[in-house]
Amino acid sequence: MTSIVIAAHNEAAVIGRCLDTLLAGTEPGEFDVIVVANGCTDATAQIAAARPGISVLDLPEAGKAPALNAGDALARRFPRIYLDADIVISADGARALRDAVTDPAAAPVLAATARRELDLSRSPLLVRAYYAISSRLPAFQNALFGRGVIALSAEGRARFGRFPDVVADDLFLDSLFSAAEKREVGSVSSRVAVPRRTSALVRRLVRVRRGNAGLRAQAAVAGPGVRGAARTSWLRDVALRDPALLPAAACYAGITLLAAGLARLPAQPAGAWGFDNSSRSGDHQPGNAEVFDERG
Repeated sequence: MTSIVIAAHNEAAVIGRCLDTLLAGTEPGEFDVIVVANGCTDATAQIAAARPGISVLDLPEAGKAPALNAGDALARRFPRIYLDADIVISADGARALRDAVTDPAAAPVLAATARRELDLSRSPLLVRAYYAISSRLPAFQNALFGRGVIALSAEGRARFGRFPDVVADDLFLDSLFSAAEKREVGSVSSRVAVPRRTSALVRRLVRVRRGNAGLRAQAAVAGPGVRGAARTSWLRDVALRDPALLPAAACYAGITLLAAGLARLPAQPAGAWGFDNSSRSGDHQPGNAEVFDERG
């Protein structure tokens, strides 16, 4: 009795794997899965529609917030799971997230996400150095963002009406719940493939910084718990506690400063997803969830 909403923009390379893994071993009708293809110029909608039991909406315009709202309008059940098309979660993983927000013993948990794993296997040295610091930031502790999957109970979903027109949808959801109301389910992993080129990492960070800043600027949209930018956390909480990480910290600082400068330039047109294609190329390794940058 769980609805799963998947907003998908040009995800033909990964949507089949996402759905096949999710549905393997499920009972008929166990999950109400809705794929919202939006502004696609590839076969995302057709690939999703070829899977039995999947509801597919095909919207002409690209935009994640409108896609999530359209999926919500069609969804019939709670809990509700919002899943990125390039994140691979098994049926057991979806069940564990469902149970985390419905088990009376877990009260008052209203929102749950998976444990974050980084796939650095095909990334260059500078990208690895950046994530050596980023992966240790306290911001990711008991947070909902950066995993590509979030489960909400009916009470949790009632915290807001429609998804606001912001890029940082996971940071928005994170802002709505106190620390006691959200949970990371350690038995469920979300494998996030990081960029395979330093330039792709910089572009991703520019998008994340703009999205974070845009959300924080809208006081009427962000929840009371929206996280601020802790600009020295990489040094104070990570590098200075482990001097062996200082060379990586220098790379981290340089990359984030570059992204900060570029983020001040004119942004892409509203509605553009701007995701990183480098982690979807080749063998299409799983996971490309946006990453919260505590400096942003």
